Amino acid sequence: MAQPSPDLIRGIPIFSDLDDASVQQLATDFIERDFDEGQEIATEGEGGLNFFVVDSGTADVTVGGNTVGTLGPGASFGEIALVDKSARSATVTATSRLRAFALPVWSFRSFAESRPTVTWKLLELLAERLRAAEHR
Repeated sequence: MAQPSPDLIRGIPIFSDLDDASVQQLATDFIERDFDEGQEIATEGEGGLNFFVVDSGTADVTVGGNTVGTLGPGASFGEIALVDKSARSATVTATSRLRAFALPVWSFRSFAESRPTVTWKLLELLAERLRAAEHR
């Protein structure tokens, strides 16, 4: 099964400062996923156990039925699931054939616990997303 490239992983803000060995280790924890146009990748209100990074294709992000964003290669989503495994805050639907890599929460947790900089970057990203949500 394919793994994300080091550049794709380093393009994710919370992983941007990882050394080569950490990137290689993390790459083995991602699971390749393919989605057809129109297929939901994440559904608002449903539980989430994976963080995703888009390798190719596009997707729309909707909240309450309103489009709030578009994702393309290099974009990531599902950070909240990495922290609390609760309901998704948005729906992400593929608008073309989409290839992504999913990182399960159980793989991320042990990885982040041994790397405080990753945990801190995740907190910063979540704060940024919260501010953006408050201004919608």
